[in-house]
Amino acid sequence: MTLIGRTRARGIETLTLDSPHNRNALSAALVGELASRLADCAKEDAVRAIVLTHTGNTFSAGADLKDPPDPAALVELLRQIVELGKPVVARITGHVRAGGLGLLAACDIAAASTESTFAFTEVRIGVAPAVISLTLLPRTDPRALARHYLTGERFDAAEAARIGLVTTAGDDVDAVLEPILDGLRRAAPEALAETKQLLTARVLETFDRDAAHLTALSARLFASPHAREGMTAFLERRDPSWLV
Repeated sequence: MTLIGRTRARGIETLTLDSPHNRNALSAALVGELASRLADCAKEDAVRAIVLTHTGNTFSAGADLKDPPDPAALVELLRQIVELGKPVVARITGHVRAGGLGLLAACDIAAASTESTFAFTEVRIGVAPAVISLTLLPRTDPRALARHYLTGERFDAAEAARIGLVTTAGDDVDAVLEPILDGLRRAAPEALAETKQLLTARVLETFDRDAAHLTALSARLFASPHAREGMTAFLERRDPSWLV
């Protein structure tokens, strides 16, 4: 079963997360297939930029709790997007949760519809947004991120744009993206690659410094008793035992 759709129009490759049965959750299979598709795009001179989008009403629901990816594989996927020599643009017309927000933050540009919602739900299932911090901490307002990391509250596209999680938002996300994609088509490929390197240098420094620690932290937390209780409660649609 193919989990990533692929189309191309005038130099823009669109990769579509297409795993409706789990709301495009980051399963081991989806992470692996997306990495493979991105590697293909990196080799093709005809691809000027990549749009990463989704089917259904959810861009990504976060890690697949029934088939989670290895934390190291998720780190490699996020780094692959950041290092890719072509711009990656996120197109969001639905909801984004937990690990999906790390995928979103790895992209160079992100546009969301005003119907989109966002939430860092990790603390509510007994873990922390560890690995995804590699892309989020260098790019997002720290005070706002502290609130959203610690509370797991849901917030809207206007707030996501205010804190730097997305670049821009609008009622019609394709209208919002039209001038952005036009600009990318007009840019020289070598210039795009070099400019992206300038923009991602600080993010890659975070990977070099923190990836090993955050990968280990993620693995430890997901194996903890709190995580087992939190995930069980989530799957059973009940409150976890620590609710006060």
